[in-house]
Amino acid sequence: MNSAEKNNRVYLNGEIVSEAAFSHEVYGEGFYEMSVLVKRLSGQADILPVTISERLIQDKQLGIGSEISAIGQFRSYNKLVDGKSKLMLTVFVRELLEGETQKNPNSIVLSGYICKQPVYRTTPFNREIADLLVAVNRSYNKSDYIPCIAWGRNARFVKNLAVGERIALSGRIQSREYQKKFSETDVRILTAYEVSISKLAAYENVDNFDLDEEFSFIRLPKESDYTFDLHSS
Repeated sequence: MNSAEKNNRVYLNGEIVSEAAFSHEVYGEGFYEMSVLVKRLSGQADILPVTISERLIQDKQLGIGSEISAIGQFRSYNKLVDGKSKLMLTVFVRELLEGETQKNPNSIVLSGYICKQPVYRTTPFNREIADLLVAVNRSYNKSDYIPCIAWGRNARFVKNLAVGERIALSGRIQSREYQKKFSETDVRILTAYEVSISKLAAYENVDNFDLDEEFSFIRLPKESDYTFDLHSS
């Protein structure tokens, strides 16, 4: 696994809740989008966007109600919506797993850079929160921009980080509904996707920081190029 792939790793296990819809084609390879419901340890659930290659689907039964277990990356791209560029997020599947599930069905590990000054606040229930945007390098000189949210002592820690500082984190991908007012008569319910951080670290020198060791990664049962942090959030 090269360093760019190591920077962004996701494990998901959930139930497909939408039909696969054609998204785009790259060099003759078609990609499809679907929604996957992933249960939290608390019993609540997140419905996450997933992108998968037709070459991975092939003869597999991936209709509504089917279980999917996959590893991949959390990626971002810009899409023109109502004349404005909007940051879109999706779990890009790199490999489907058969008969392999982990205790935590939603796990992500990222290593990247703070690219926007973190915003620290407290909720009406006096809970501390910090929003941050992390730039994660990808192969072919591309980057993904991932919204993340830190809680409690982690929120207090990240609020003092500067743009450009390198961080590593683990947690889960969550979906969150919110209301947006477009006009006096047009209020819509939209869905945001972000990484809820359970553990994070800031570091300066990549040569002196072992991502796998710091985040206690475990290897999936079959020999795979991907390892994941399965801390509960």
